[in-house]
Order: sequence, then structure tokens, then C-alpha cells
Amino acid sequence: QVQLVESGGGSVQPGGSLRLSCAASGSIFLVGGMGWYRRAPGKERELVASITSGGTTNYADSVKGRFTISRDNAKKMVYLQMNSLKPEDTAVYYCNAAIFRTRWYDYWGQGTQVTVSS
Repeated sequence: QVQLVESGGGSVQPGGSLRLSCAASGSIFLVGGMGWYRRAPGKERELVASITSGGTTNYADSVKGRFTISRDNAKKMVYLQMNSLKPEDTAVYYCNAAIFRTRWYDYWGQGTQVTVSS
């Protein structure tokens, strides 16, 4: 059994910051790429940021320069530092990871709400 558990969501005013964390646990042989997605009300889920096991990162244009993704391979964790938050960043944020057990599997966290409002 493998679980991805997110933490760090909440409510913040525009211009504020939040840091999301996601921990992978369970029967894991290897963790591959990890990422953060979000789904805003009435919109499709979109990729926010991703990071390979080697540390190569990719960001959605809407968050470039404001969000930073990082990971700790030893702890099997991925983080998303979100600065200069805007109301349009309001969404449920989901952690995603490719995990090798007997083969590669794609796992998702349960989601954490981020609300940016004055």
C-alpha cells in the first residue's frame, strides 16, 4: 500500500505565501517524477509544477517566478513554496508521484485546499 499525504494548505491574503508538503509512504522501491496539480472550481485539473528524480523542474506559465518546487529524495517528500499568491491561485492542490513497486504506478494525494482572498 502506498499513500501520498499533503499538508500545508489554508487561507491567505493576496500577496501572501504558503508552503505545501507531500509525503510518500508505504511499500516503495523507487520514487520517480513528482508534481503538484490543482483544480479550481469549474475548471479542469492543471499541472502546476513537476520535478524529476534528478531535480529538473517544470512550471506552468501562470506560476513561474512565484512558485518553487523541491524534493527530498531521502524523505520521499515533495514541496511547493508558493509566494505572491493571487486569488486565481485558489484551488484544491494535489500531489502526484510516479512510484516503482513491481512496476511504475501513478499515485495521487487526497488534495489540500488553498484559498487566496482578502
